[in-house]
Amino acid sequence: MAAKQNSSILGEAKPSKAIVKLALPATLALLAKAVYNIVDTAYIGMLDSDIALTAVGVTVPLLLIMVSIENIFAAGAAVLAGRQLGAKDEEGASRTVTTIIGLSVVIGAVLCVGGILFIEPLMRVFGASDASLPLAKDYAFWMFVAALANLPAQSMNCAARAESSVKISSIAVITGALLNVVLDPVFMFDWGLGMGVEGASLATTVSQFVTFFILTWFYLSGRSVIKLRPRAFHPSWKLIKTVTVIGIPTAVIQICLSVASSLTNIAAAPLPDADNIIAAYGVVQRLVLIGCYVVMGFMQGYQPVASYAFGARQEERFHQSVRFALKGSLVLTVLVAAAYILLSRPLILLFNQNPVIVDYGRWLLISQVALYPAFGLCYMMTITYQTIGASGYGLFLSMIRQGLFYVPFILVLPRLLGVTGIYLTQPAADLLTILVCLCSIRSMKRIASANMNRTPEGG
Repeated sequence: MAAKQNSSILGEAKPSKAIVKLALPATLALLAKAVYNIVDTAYIGMLDSDIALTAVGVTVPLLLIMVSIENIFAAGAAVLAGRQLGAKDEEGASRTVTTIIGLSVVIGAVLCVGGILFIEPLMRVFGASDASLPLAKDYAFWMFVAALANLPAQSMNCAARAESSVKISSIAVITGALLNVVLDPVFMFDWGLGMGVEGASLATTVSQFVTFFILTWFYLSGRSVIKLRPRAFHPSWKLIKTVTVIGIPTAVIQICLSVASSLTNIAAAPLPDADNIIAAYGVVQRLVLIGCYVVMGFMQGYQPVASYAFGARQEERFHQSVRFALKGSLVLTVLVAAAYILLSRPLILLFNQNPVIVDYGRWLLISQVALYPAFGLCYMMTITYQTIGASGYGLFLSMIRQGLFYVPFILVLPRLLGVTGIYLTQPAADLLTILVCLCSIRSMKRIASANMNRTPEGG
């Protein structure tokens, strides 16, 4: 029954309705996930310590790297499993997902151990000063522990989206987010465990393990269309290569965000008032993540519909999905940008009342979203190129906004213009990104049509 219902949503419902139906719970789940970072930052702001806020800001690149590693396999498995379901190959989809989840457990353990062993040099690379290093290490320790749960949970989450089982995905993530809201003050403040910054990170880690256990229960209970079976664990080189090639563009977007964040911290370090700039930038990055999650949630509704249509060789349905996703991503990013620009000052005030940090944060936030449609357009096209089997160009698109374009600007402009150079870097990179994406739309449609009748790659 579940398989028939999910197939109806993915293959028969009007593409726009199917995308919205899948996107709403996915977006809600991602926004709940954003609560982890926003709540941590808000509670840490209550500690009346600008150094504590700076220390947490230093860990933003680490957070983005962890998400990018999660996405390499998880996003790749979602697209491949979606294609396989569209081609009525449920056994292949189960083999793909079982294998990727098993590998995610191993990779999570490696990240946990390696991160803890090299925690101090990593924090230095991400821009920690002598003053912020101890607190940054305390916060990062539990982030590495959380990798044990986050990587396999993300793979299960993406598999649930591929089969359109978004309800359990939403329940798992929202439950974890609500638990984090409750545990943060208990672990942080003196009336509870009094662990300060470390308590915020520990509360998040506990909550993320709860999300992992809920998703594990769903798959082990047999309620899913895609089945996790020990005999389906088959880490062949062909499967790993296929999933990795598909997933890398999405992961590279996160890696580039991390590199951009780290380089921005480093660019701010020589400037007067560096700690206040970095503290403000850390708050802004967490706010911008909310906007990212809105777009990503919409794309998580689009991706399984497009993948299923591609696997089922439904060309007109695929192109209808692309057109709706393109328009939707632009509308969402314009709305997010308008909200952030209009509410820039009160949003920063939610996390810190230091007038200097608020002023830096306001202009940093405005600069980050001034041309925000660049993110939606680039992300949507990256996912589409993944889906149609043109991951090479998808990889290129995933690198341009926060990589190829942002990096040269952030290395040069702050040296010439000080903090104004930081403000100008993102708009400059976004303008070039929009131009490249607009020039790529026609080729995207042509490649999709050419590849539609080719047999989808399997594992």
